[in-house]
Amino acid sequence: MKQIAALVLALLPLPAVAQSVQQNVVDEVIWVVGDTPILLSDVEETRISQEMRRQPVENPYCTIPEQIAIQKLFLHQAALDSVEVSEGDIIRSVDEEINYYIMNLGSRENVESWARKSISQLREQLKQQQREQLMIRQVQQSITKNIKITPAEVREYFKKLPEDSLPYIPTQVEVQIITSKPEPTRTEIERVESELREFARRVNEGETEFSTLARFYSQDASARNGGELGYSGKNQWVPEFANVAFSLNDPKKVSKIVKTEFGYHILQLIDKRGDRVNVRHILLKPEIEEEEYERRLLRLDSIADDIRAGKFTFDEAAYALSDDKETRANHGVMVFKNEEDRSVSARFKMDDLPQDVARVVAGMQVGEVSKAFRMTDNQNQTYCAIVRLKKRIDGHRAGLTEDFQTLKDVVYEKRAGEVIDKWVRDKIRSTYVRIGADWRGCSFKYPDWIK
Repeated sequence: MKQIAALVLALLPLPAVAQSVQQNVVDEVIWVVGDTPILLSDVEETRISQEMRRQPVENPYCTIPEQIAIQKLFLHQAALDSVEVSEGDIIRSVDEEINYYIMNLGSRENVESWARKSISQLREQLKQQQREQLMIRQVQQSITKNIKITPAEVREYFKKLPEDSLPYIPTQVEVQIITSKPEPTRTEIERVESELREFARRVNEGETEFSTLARFYSQDASARNGGELGYSGKNQWVPEFANVAFSLNDPKKVSKIVKTEFGYHILQLIDKRGDRVNVRHILLKPEIEEEEYERRLLRLDSIADDIRAGKFTFDEAAYALSDDKETRANHGVMVFKNEEDRSVSARFKMDDLPQDVARVVAGMQVGEVSKAFRMTDNQNQTYCAIVRLKKRIDGHRAGLTEDFQTLKDVVYEKRAGEVIDKWVRDKIRSTYVRIGADWRGCSFKYPDWIK
């Protein structure tokens, strides 16, 4: 039974449907969807989480139970479809969310006070939430996978809209980048390799468990899970790592040392299941000397000076000199990947740029090349970089010519929303639902909950 002793009720007036909270009920089942109960504590945890993300909803004690009930429908379908998600993706997402909370609330202590639980308890809660969200996303993608949007549909849809109803496109930028990745010394690499070899010896000779060493020493987010990454396909990892992971056959033996862009690893097989494998790993990252960062920054400043002097173009420098493999062959143009619809675009809203890049670009003129700076990517890798602001598109009402892809996305989202909405309505009609008496007076988006 989940405890709700001192909820943050003083922060938000409670509506009538939450009278049971005021009466000091520790917990209760308020809805049942299929054979899955929804607890009052589930609603409270979701409400607090949404407030922490600054996404509060109106009338939460009516809105949130319905949101959770809809999620239960998708999760039931995920179980039927045997949907699996990567443990590594879950852990990375949870770490990003907790770091977001700490950054916005100022400290770990403030986060714990707000959430009314320890960071470790919050982490476990978020892991389950993130696992469910990834499963729901896969189900929704399966439901909408056959939607195709034609140019004629886009033109027809927006021809009917009055100008003041057209979507407003916030300021967007196109940015080119050249990166230089600092490298550790040979001595530092040998130190890391020696440490990993010692870990492997201790496991192979039965002195200690691999998972114990991972928890203490691995520099990957999976350390908290004993280094376990969960069942994953070969294309979910970088090739060097995947090749070794899928070649393992003996769970009692530790792999050779593997070098990837993230550092140096050793792996241990847990299990194989069809075309998926579950492994543990320990990641060690060689330390970079400060002098190496300074050397890379000076080199990039020199390249920027040569570009400004017209000795060569930014495009040419990016192709010949950049360490960024994703942009090097594309003249250094950064690409935004939309995780929702899998689309890619050279245009970024400022909020979608890496934070360090956005900070530099904000004060630049079109065509200007920046001074060298340090940047950290979403894999926590630190690079030195220079950027060029290739284009800035000021905020405006969408037009068919300039913003066709954006308008196509709007039509797609509308169609996808209609398809998912129909799926939910059909699913509700065929699913057993019971709603507690105190909660039946709500105005729901889907009236068929009450039968």
